[in-house]
Amino acid sequence: MMTFNDVVEVIKGLSTDEKEEIQALLQQYLREERRDNIYDNFQAAQMEQQQGNLKFSSQIKELRQLIEE
Repeated sequence: MMTFNDVVEVIKGLSTDEKEEIQALLQQYLREERRDNIYDNFQAAQMEQQQGNLKFSSQIKELRQLIEE
């Protein structure tokens, strides 16, 4: 199994075009990961709302109290 340092060393040895392709792939993977996290959080929030566990308020003091709970 390759270590992180092994991967870095391999990348250093690649051509500029290959490095740019890896950069584009990493950006795509990170976008997908963030999108998945947002969707997971959305689903969890929907479940909490359906269970009646979400509380809403437009009052700042009440929001602070809810955050501290």
